[in-house]
Amino acid sequence: MKLKLIVMTDSEKKLIEKREDNTNQPIETNYNAHKDNPGPSKEAVVEEDKKGAGQMMKWIIPIIIALLFLVYFLVFKEP
Repeated sequence: MKLKLIVMTDSEKKLIEKREDNTNQPIETNYNAHKDNPGPSKEAVVEEDKKGAGQMMKWIIPIIIALLFLVYFLVFKEP
């Protein structure tokens, strides 16, 4: 097994330290002043997800699991 060495530059280390120190950044209002480490936009924080895939996945995943259990018990049932 080979190990891969990852080398980070000083600017990458500083950026990681900034993110670790301030994980909950406020909503960005002046992007030009904070280009090096901007906060999230207002749309990204308050946007509603009315047509998301989550609503459909709540129904599809349990149905698929039930069908897989049914197939498993029918195919691999011992006589």
